[in-house]
Amino acid sequence: MSKVSNRTKIATALVGVLAIASSNFVVADPLTDVQKADSMIHADAAASQKNVDKYFDQAQDMLFEYGSVADERESLKSYNDYVASLVADQQKTMDSVQGDINGVDKLRQGVVPLMFKMVESLEQFVQLDLPFNSEVRTNRVNELKNLLNTAEVTLAEKYRLILDAYSIEREYGSAVAVNQGKLNLDGKEVLVDFFNLGRVALYAQSLDQKTGWMYNPESKGWDKLDDSYLRELTKGIRIARKQGALDLFALPIPAAETAQ
Repeated sequence: MSKVSNRTKIATALVGVLAIASSNFVVADPLTDVQKADSMIHADAAASQKNVDKYFDQAQDMLFEYGSVADERESLKSYNDYVASLVADQQKTMDSVQGDINGVDKLRQGVVPLMFKMVESLEQFVQLDLPFNSEVRTNRVNELKNLLNTAEVTLAEKYRLILDAYSIEREYGSAVAVNQGKLNLDGKEVLVDFFNLGRVALYAQSLDQKTGWMYNPESKGWDKLDDSYLRELTKGIRIARKQGALDLFALPIPAAETAQ
């Protein structure tokens, strides 16, 4: 009876030990799984964070690139607007020039007859004016007449030369000048100094300063000066040649023509 009981106790004790051991194995398996799961979570979290960091860096790079592109776009837009304004202004200038070109033919039709009339008027003026520098002035008019019929010279150059001739004639009106030349008196040529006071009067004096004349516009001839004017005429000639100081001198002048 007692042996059975002891065996029973031993068996019971073994069962209890096995039960405890069995229970420890059961508890140990879920803990390991939890630890493994936790490790996997941390690993996944680290990987996810790494991806997040990578995408964030990419987003920052894209944002910077977008800002650069936006700035470049604004710069290009400003430049394009500037170029467009230049093109518009150039087009406006071209249109204006084209308009001038289109009007050249009409301008030419008006200018050419005007130039011929100007040269003709200049020729008449020289013929009717006091006969000073006659050869030079007549040659200038003849050159202009030949120039008008020359195709090698542009219309603008012809017009400029005509204006130059008019300018020279205008300056004669306020010039006091002396030129040496020959004076024809009764078929004889006398070497004289021609002295002109602008277009007011024209005088001549022999080189020995003993005889003087004044041009008469009405008779188209030369009137002999009184000997009392010879000294004054000499003074005027010396002043014109800058051989004497500026001073007053008295000479007769032709009477003004009476208006018809």
